[in-house]
Amino acid sequence: MQQTMEPVEVWTGPSGMPERLVWRSRRFRVDDTPTPLVGPADWWLPFAGGESGAGRAPLAITGWRFQASSEAGESHVFDVGHDGAHWHVLRVFD
Repeated sequence: MQQTMEPVEVWTGPSGMPERLVWRSRRFRVDDTPTPLVGPADWWLPFAGGESGAGRAPLAITGWRFQASSEAGESHVFDVGHDGAHWHVLRVFD
């Protein structure tokens, strides 16, 4: 596993799930069903310090995990995230 914050280009479908990406000048096509990575919703952070209610903080999709393969047969599992402006590779599993 490599941890990174490299920029990556990601193309998503109508549902927002990744379908293709270009990483390190190589094209990859997502070849499984992406799994959402979740974390506390950004809008909740100002309230996180107070115990204003029961339960846990609301969750939001913070990124995606999926396997993708190149035409040359190179495959990796990618964790990607979006910072509001750009996509980044968070981790790569070989």
